[in-house]
Amino acid sequence: MKGIVRIFALLALVTFIAAPVVSQAAGKKVKSEVVMKIGNKVHLFHSGTADVKKEIALNDVIPVYRQTGKTAQLKEVGQVKVLAFIDEHHFEAEIVKGEIKVGDIAKKESAGLLVQPAK
Repeated sequence: MKGIVRIFALLALVTFIAAPVVSQAAGKKVKSEVVMKIGNKVHLFHSGTADVKKEIALNDVIPVYRQTGKTAQLKEVGQVKVLAFIDEHHFEAEIVKGEIKVGDIAKKESAGLLVQPAK
């Protein structure tokens, strides 16, 4: 019986010690998110398949979505305008509407492009 009490006491102690560490780590993650605003240049990463290259053209304005909630619903958070082809897997674009974070997805028809900050 004393052994069980000691185990529960030890588990309670570990929980109280670990809780502040976990909450601080979550706070740091939120602060480190990169938010890009209207006028910023971004790179759009894609698979490089011919289908994507056919669907995306210069000067296209493409809506950008972010997954939200536990059900992973897509919410439109902005729009980007395609400016140039950079290489086999990247387009350069400019944000024309909204605030976009790293990892948001620009979608046009069946093409999905991962938004990354321009280097």
